[in-house]
Amino acid sequence: MSNDMVLQKLEGGLLTITMNRPERKNALNPDMVRALVEAARRAADDPEVRAVLFKGAGGSFCVGGDVKSMAEGRAPLPFETKLANLRRGMEVSRILHQMPKPVVAQLDGAAAGAGLSMALSCDLRIASESCKITTAFAKVGFSGDFGGTYFLTQLLGSARARELYLMSPVLTAKEAHAIGMVTRVVPDTEIDAAAHELALSLARGPSIALGFIKRNINNAEHLALEDCFDGEAIHHTRCGDTEDHKEAAKAFVEKRKPAFKGA
Repeated sequence: MSNDMVLQKLEGGLLTITMNRPERKNALNPDMVRALVEAARRAADDPEVRAVLFKGAGGSFCVGGDVKSMAEGRAPLPFETKLANLRRGMEVSRILHQMPKPVVAQLDGAAAGAGLSMALSCDLRIASESCKITTAFAKVGFSGDFGGTYFLTQLLGSARARELYLMSPVLTAKEAHAIGMVTRVVPDTEIDAAAHELALSLARGPSIALGFIKRNINNAEHLALEDCFDGEAIHHTRCGDTEDHKEAAKAFVEKRKPAFKGA
């Protein structure tokens, strides 16, 4: 599906997915959500993609759902239809979270509501100093979607998640970093370069091992200790048979940086 609301660029193993409604601060509408799901599936399935950079155009990440559009009073859909549409759209967060490839979210301008939920589904979040971050749902009479309550609870614990959802404060990037929501904060003028550099470094890394690391951590969110141990053992053993591991061992002996090929 061709959709200029979501742009995709693959270069050097890094797929950059850009939400492209800058005039609406990348607010989500049905067409954009469908295109995001498609882009996420492409990222997960395409063997040429080794890492993902997820960002917004026009100096803002995503302010969440298009509340202005919601308030226009279009003919209401049946409950079952609305539920099915929302659930299909929420797949973007699940795919980004579970795909065996690292995903970096570039947060600038604002990350709110479903926009924040999608950012939380990513592995790393790098934010510009002026970025504002908020759950936002309670302020517009919603309970939350796109997995935000799950990801935030896993990331920060239920006490902090309750505070951020029930009270819906607007956090600065530094405040979000202090509580662990954001991986790194950089000056506004450096956000594009810093996010790209971080994501590209992951794309150039040992892709199979990074995928297994991500799976191990995801497993730790819901599996028992013995099952996590079994998973670690299986993944570690599989990594030992990869060309990337052999290259890393050789580079260590030769005192040079390894050149990973994702194999």
